[in-house]
Amino acid sequence: MTMFKFDHIHLRSPNPKETAAYYERMFDATVIRSEKGGKPRVDVNLGGQMVFIAPVGPDDGTADAPRQPHMGLEHLGLIVTDIDDVVAGLKAKGAEFTMEPTTIRPGTRIAFLRGPENVSIELVDRNA
Repeated sequence: MTMFKFDHIHLRSPNPKETAAYYERMFDATVIRSEKGGKPRVDVNLGGQMVFIAPVGPDDGTADAPRQPHMGLEHLGLIVTDIDDVVAGLKAKGAEFTMEPTTIRPGTRIAFLRGPENVSIELVDRNA
């Protein structure tokens, strides 16, 4: 049987450096700068997951990000501990939360914030 493993998430941004800096500032992601086909490339390692950030120009014909909720890929989920402290720290860095920490079942609390290009990011504390 074929074994599938997760490889990457691919984001598009009008400013990849700024988007990468957001993930670095908010989540301590590691920014990786390289070249692909002679063009600069910016990726991040976010909690062990590679996030490729592709540039989008004004004439690329790219649609705006969808509004929540929508069909298809809806959000990224990140595991945290002490969610209330994490949320307070992210707010101090300027994060915009769309849902404050909420207990969804005993022992599990979640919160949502909005990242660049309207990416929805869920924080999950399974030991709350």
